[in-house]
Amino acid sequence: MSELVPVFQAVARYFSVLGDPMRLHILYTLCSGELSVGEVVERTGGTQTNVSRHLKLMHERGALARRKNGSLVYYSVADQAMVEICRSVCQRVVGEIASTQNTQRGLQRNLRSAIEKFQ
Repeated sequence: MSELVPVFQAVARYFSVLGDPMRLHILYTLCSGELSVGEVVERTGGTQTNVSRHLKLMHERGALARRKNGSLVYYSVADQAMVEICRSVCQRVVGEIASTQNTQRGLQRNLRSAIEKFQ
């Protein structure tokens, strides 16, 4: 089993790229295509410093590709598998949220109905 330790460490490092809401927002933003750093900042609502830090980390970890054109730096998605993982997990979470909200609405309706019967 000790031979799996490096594999687990590498997988944890891979998933750590997805462990921050801003990095998820950046990845989502770049799914529409290559953007300059300024465009990523504008679309995510982050600060230049924060977005740049995340872009750098994501590029170093292989999630994003980077291209320089004069003074501008452009980023794009380099790891499509990461996008698919995010899409799958987001769909699951949205489904759970919708289910929870529907359950809560149903409980609220039942509660209102029960209260009306006692009035």
